[in-house]
Amino acid sequence: MGFLIPEMLSYFTMGLYFGGTLLFLLYILYRSEVISKISLLVTGLGFFSHTAALIMAMVSTGHAPIMTFKGAMSFFAWGLVLVYLVVGLKRGLEVLGAFILPLAFLSLVSATLAPHETDSIAPVFQTVWVHVTLSILGTIGFAVAFVAGLMYVMQERLLKSKQFNVLYFKLPPLDFLDSLNQRSILFGFPLLTLGILTGAVSAQLTIGSYLSWNSEQFWALITWVFYFVVLVGRVTAGWRAKKAAYLTIVGFAGVILTFVGILLKNQQPLSPL
Repeated sequence: MGFLIPEMLSYFTMGLYFGGTLLFLLYILYRSEVISKISLLVTGLGFFSHTAALIMAMVSTGHAPIMTFKGAMSFFAWGLVLVYLVVGLKRGLEVLGAFILPLAFLSLVSATLAPHETDSIAPVFQTVWVHVTLSILGTIGFAVAFVAGLMYVMQERLLKSKQFNVLYFKLPPLDFLDSLNQRSILFGFPLLTLGILTGAVSAQLTIGSYLSWNSEQFWALITWVFYFVVLVGRVTAGWRAKKAAYLTIVGFAGVILTFVGILLKNQQPLSPL
């Protein structure tokens, strides 16, 4: 019974996110601003439902619900929606929802449909939640950078081809998208770095070695190096915004494969990188 209510709320949230996704897609196709308001309302209701589900799951298990594939993907989706609500409301950019909410919806679908896992955590793994949390927050930053890069490429192509349609006028200016792309990487990179470091410390505490050079550690380091090169390239080499946008789109595909691969391999509890 303790798991029933959070699961019901998760399904309810998934339905709201799906409805919000459809509404946002309609919003970018039509000029009606009423659709954006309804989309925002539905998304907000979904976020509150999602928050309640996470809190109830934490209360019922006695720990943060991020140590399983279901919990981690649900938290990732929750974080994405939070970023949208903060940035979208602050900047008046409802169009961000058409790109961020589908990612959140798909993440929550994967969490909801995943097999149920035991929620007990061995004492030796109690410190791993710090590493997992930091890694997920870093991934959220890269996800927003991916969205900003994707929107930049779309807007740049519309501008270059002089297709001044509905989508063109709803997408933010190129300068803003470039800034959002860079700031998101600057947000995600330090968190990923801390996630890797805390993962190494957790590995030392659990298996007596900072590095075991398994596939998780290898791909996490590859991801770190990739975004480090992107940051250095932008700061020192003066890489153009378009090039950085393409790189963050490609890089996020690798992040997702690494992130999901780690979670699927380490169903419960998640082991340190």
